[in-house]
Amino acid sequence: MTDSTLSLHEKDQSKLPLEYRTEEGNLRIVGFWIFLAAELVLFGTLFGSYLVLQSHTAGGPGPHDLFEIGPVMAETIVLLVSSFTCGLSTLELRRHNKKGLIGWLIVTILLGLVFLGLEINEFYTYAVNEGAPISRSAFLSGFFVLLGTHGAHVTLGIVWIFGILLQLGKRGITAVTARKAFITGLYWHFLDVVWIFIFTAVYLTGLVM
Repeated sequence: MTDSTLSLHEKDQSKLPLEYRTEEGNLRIVGFWIFLAAELVLFGTLFGSYLVLQSHTAGGPGPHDLFEIGPVMAETIVLLVSSFTCGLSTLELRRHNKKGLIGWLIVTILLGLVFLGLEINEFYTYAVNEGAPISRSAFLSGFFVLLGTHGAHVTLGIVWIFGILLQLGKRGITAVTARKAFITGLYWHFLDVVWIFIFTAVYLTGLVM
């Protein structure tokens, strides 16, 4: 490859987002998309199981008895706003604005913690106040496993973003930290998409049963 060809190649690379400028970055991002596809299969299985078990209440409380639109809307709004702030962090990443990137990631973490607090309160209300623990019926088993799996993923996402914050604070925005921040953003948006399906298939369906 001639010097002129190398120069053109470098110019082309400089037009790409930082996380895509190395072969390793490209491969890792593609690999993460494959990981998300596997996660999609996992949640698809859990959704299928829940929808089959939804009517199996064993004489206990069903979806219509438990679900309330107010708390569910609060969880939904908080998580969707966190997706927006996560998107703003990616925008700041594109601008190579370290403070902006870190700031919006911190806001995303805080919103994620609020969401988890609301979900834990929901679980406590069902299990303790409403007498509907996971072992009460097949419906409740399917519900708690599906929602609990999503909640565990949100928890992992929060820990993951916190780890990225530490690396950004120490190393700044590099090809490696940019790729990691971008991938965590993909992960967070994926969890928001899963929640939209939960909101529709679990809560809205349950409220009209």
